Amino acid sequence: MGVDRFDDIRNAALALFTEQGYRATTMADIGTAVGMRAPSLYKHVASKQDLLARIMSSTMEALLAGYRGAVATTDDPAERLRRATEVHVRYHARHRLEAFVGNREIGSLVEPSRTHVLDLRADYERGFRDLVAAGVDAGVFHVDSVRLASYAVLDLGMGVSAWYREDGELSEDAVVWQYSRFALRLVGYQGPGYQGVGYQG
Repeated sequence: MGVDRFDDIRNAALALFTEQGYRATTMADIGTAVGMRAPSLYKHVASKQDLLARIMSSTMEALLAGYRGAVATTDDPAERLRRATEVHVRYHARHRLEAFVGNREIGSLVEPSRTHVLDLRADYERGFRDLVAAGVDAGVFHVDSVRLASYAVLDLGMGVSAWYREDGELSEDAVVWQYSRFALRLVGYQGPGYQGVGYQG
């Protein structure tokens, strides 16, 4: 499979799934978008379902890899949550279509892809929950529900994909910086340097 050609097909499918939905998109639509006859697409992808599964799996795999890299080099609970939130928010600012399709089209996946993606999502959420729990255990985070706090932090990043634009009022770095501090305030952290939320970069 030609990597460059697959990327063209994937990006066209992603845009069409966003604009008109997975079910309303046909392989002919995708072929038209990349200048190929629909039968020729099957030399590069197995099916429309294969495209959706690969988009959604790669999205979660990228998020998990980013999370693991962010928390790998420190044991400090606040710093780990800050770094993980920064990666989470930055991904959603840069990959808005993937976030939209991932949230809307989970019901369009068939087995075993649906369970695979849901398992990846559970692993990702569990990572943030573990970060919050570690901070609570260390006495530096103060929340009534670790699970709800982790959901709220995740929602911060996912919400960015709905409104952020590169040509908007705030730069990506400004959004990432402020949201990481919102996350720390959300879990009740009051350590040095984290009481404010204004961008200083």
